[in-house]
Amino acid sequence: MPKLSLVVPVYNVQGYLHECLDSVLGQDCTDFEVIAVDDCSPDGSGAILDEYAERDARIRVIHLTENVGLGRARNAGLESARGDYVLFLDSDDTLSEGALTAICDRIETTGNPEILVYDYARTYWNGAIKRNQRAHLLAQDAGPAAFPLADRPELLDLLQIVWNKAYRRDFVERAGLTFPPGYYEDAPWTFCSMISAERIAVLDRVCVLYRQRREGGNILKTVSRKHFDVFDQYRRVFDYLDAHEELSRWRGPLFRKMTDHYLTVLERPERLPQNARAEFFHRASADYRARLPQGFQRPGGGRGHKYRLLERDAYTTMTGATRVLRLRQKAVKSARRGVNQSKRRAMGLLYRSQLRRPLDANLAVFSAYWSRSVACNPAAIDGALASLAPHIRRVWAIRADAVDQVPAGVEYVRLGSKEYWTAVARAKYLVNNVNFPDGVVKRKGQVHLQTHHGTPLKTMGLDQQNYPASTSMKFGALLRRCDRWDFSVSSNRFSTAVWERVYPASFTALETGYPRNDALVNATADEVRAAREELGLAEGSTVFLYMPTHREYQRGFVPRLDLERLAERLGPDVTLLVRGHYFYGSDPSRLARLQSAGRIVDVSEHPVVERLYLASDGLITDYSSAMFDYVNLDRPVVIFADDWDTYSAVRGTYFDVLREPPGAVATTQEELTRILGSGAWRAEPAAEARQRFRRRFCDFDDGHAAERVVRRVFLGEESLPPVIPLDERGHVPTPAEVRALDGAGEPAPRARAVREAEEPAATS
Repeated sequence: MPKLSLVVPVYNVQGYLHECLDSVLGQDCTDFEVIAVDDCSPDGSGAILDEYAERDARIRVIHLTENVGLGRARNAGLESARGDYVLFLDSDDTLSEGALTAICDRIETTGNPEILVYDYARTYWNGAIKRNQRAHLLAQDAGPAAFPLADRPELLDLLQIVWNKAYRRDFVERAGLTFPPGYYEDAPWTFCSMISAERIAVLDRVCVLYRQRREGGNILKTVSRKHFDVFDQYRRVFDYLDAHEELSRWRGPLFRKMTDHYLTVLERPERLPQNARAEFFHRASADYRARLPQGFQRPGGGRGHKYRLLERDAYTTMTGATRVLRLRQKAVKSARRGVNQSKRRAMGLLYRSQLRRPLDANLAVFSAYWSRSVACNPAAIDGALASLAPHIRRVWAIRADAVDQVPAGVEYVRLGSKEYWTAVARAKYLVNNVNFPDGVVKRKGQVHLQTHHGTPLKTMGLDQQNYPASTSMKFGALLRRCDRWDFSVSSNRFSTAVWERVYPASFTALETGYPRNDALVNATADEVRAAREELGLAEGSTVFLYMPTHREYQRGFVPRLDLERLAERLGPDVTLLVRGHYFYGSDPSRLARLQSAGRIVDVSEHPVVERLYLASDGLITDYSSAMFDYVNLDRPVVIFADDWDTYSAVRGTYFDVLREPPGAVATTQEELTRILGSGAWRAEPAAEARQRFRRRFCDFDDGHAAERVVRRVFLGEESLPPVIPLDERGHVPTPAEVRALDGAGEPAPRARAVREAEEPAATS
């Protein structure tokens, strides 16, 4: 007998069915059966089910001889279920990776509750992913592991769906639960099961990816009189209450759910035909008055006013009030738009007046990452400028929502403020790792310094025209921004060639190296030690920094690794530093345990990524430019490229990172676990790949990049310090070397190499 039975009703989904079934059969948990119910589907769905059933004995197919609808198709599957727990999955939705294992684990740790409620996320045709807005209701640290609904009645406020829960099959049979026909069949099942269960548990993890079809996929978004079905479904809910006197305490909460549901149908323009709205309102009003519980308290505000109108059957008043509200909202929006336009006009006048004033030869304005932080190459140049040209005033442009992250002592102006427009109009130097806004005018005598923020693996600039799915960029506007550049910083000859081709403008290439990488070449053993102490890393632990990059084909964040499982497989002597919003969809209880043990550390908000590089023994990444910076440390890099074919096809890349990697390569989690667990990540083949990569991409990063930029751009020097050849550069000690040095009392390798290079030869 399997642990889980998944009931999958199928109708007209041949375009989505493969993905749905693959998401189930690809789960690491195998203790399940799939009962697929072909609801007399007119397309090829039935044949697809039969093909899967031939290949996998866990799938059983039921072919109905007539179309009975979603609810009764589920009933047919339910009758054949043999598992301890029953789950329902719609055939155009999918399970997230590891979902069934997480569900089984949670069932076991909570003592086999009658219902386990888990989370979901909506997925959209354009790649966007949005987690359930009420995910906070599933917090696992809020009281006992399993509980009656009375302890957490707010769970009734979750969407009325059946496929975000696992139901103990003996409970379903005991409660006599079945699905009625109709549009809103989930409502009676959901409410009657939740109020009847004695023990409910929650799993704060996204287990289902709920597809939002672009066309024709959701019957609830179809204008039709079929929405009158909602009245029959709530009749069934209250009939159930009438038959179970012991559940009468839920009459008030379910009355509120009923009323809110009726109002939702009325308020959504995509549901009821216009000529049916009055009839629907009158029927809703009749139900309201017939089922109004004694002592019921209406909600406050505008919602409570709508309750009152329903009770009075005041349809004309309701429609009039709705019309007035819409007119008022339109007026407010119009007024707000007018105020904003006035502010923009005023700022434009201010900026134009400042453009007529002389440039300030001793003012430099810095920005990084669209004015989100003080970071990257601009920050490193700022530091060198303070030392080499202290007469130049340095001001940062910062977004209003990021000013609290500005380090103490840094002068800044808020983006878009009067001070900002005055500064960019008057400053002689404008420094950015992206582009300043289109409204910024390049003045005669101004110097625009473009520092970039990474060596390009993915296509950039005009090359993105060949990959239209990856960008909505207006390339004419891009080139006008590039025309403002006077200098373009490059970290290697590879980048120089790319920048000159994809940004065809008359700038001067500065082959200086990346200023931000000076910290990775000049750091000492003390800085490595301090970086690890700052993060609270255990002495002797092997630390991997995981830095995934953004995917243009996915608007939301989709975890690519089950890091909890990876940490557990690698053991207690390994720590994972995670930079990126990985924890979306994770199990907080497992994370809390691993974080409290120091085995997973969230460093997504750490302000200085170079400190994370110094603290780690190795880097795990996919296509992030972090790999190009990190190899300056001459430490191992592991590429985890599970979607290389998709990524390279959608975004386009300049070389194949699987064939020319900076170290070991994995394309599955199992392969990555083996590489990290066996030591292959730092073995000779990986080291040889890293050396080839360093020779190609670390041309100029010798620790003096910021100095070269300042001397050339701000001090006007033509003769710059020569680049130290790669073979003559020292290296920053690894954490293991630092521990060895601490024991032996020896100077760090980097410090020794620098001292030997700088001390004069001994004379006799």
